[in-house]
Amino acid sequence: MRRRSCSWMMATRSRKPLKALAAAALVGGLLSGCAPDAPPGVDKDALDAAISRAIGDPNTCVVIAETGGRTLYRYNTATTCAKRYTSCDGAGEMTVGDLLDAVGKDGRPRYLSCPTLADRSRGVGWAAAPIPGKDQVYAAVMEGDRSFPGRMMADRLEAAFRRAKVSSE
Repeated sequence: MRRRSCSWMMATRSRKPLKALAAAALVGGLLSGCAPDAPPGVDKDALDAAISRAIGDPNTCVVIAETGGRTLYRYNTATTCAKRYTSCDGAGEMTVGDLLDAVGKDGRPRYLSCPTLADRSRGVGWAAAPIPGKDQVYAAVMEGDRSFPGRMMADRLEAAFRRAKVSSE
């Protein structure tokens, strides 16, 4: 006697999910290869840990670049670092990359903070400055209900940079 089969009870396989997974892994690998690693002579894991302790948050981005040049390091994802927030100086919105470019051009530190919602329940802090003793600059943004003011972020980051041996001063 022939066995009855019910298609809804039998396991079926499709190779489509496997192909999609392989493609996603390939794209992820390519993108991670393009991500900046760390400034020369600096341990990326130590720098990540120092920044996490200092100002780590899901909505935090820190970027270190050569003065007027290429990006050397990024803390957090490209998506997080591309978010636009109010500039706190009346000039509309900006990204951490915009702030990095401005400091790279004129070398003037910037420390800003302001609310991002009308009820002041969330805020944004911006910090950017040249790195002492290096031909490098950094820019950072932190947004959320517990974001630090720009000057406090700068103090914490400068200590983190010393711990991770990014700067010597």
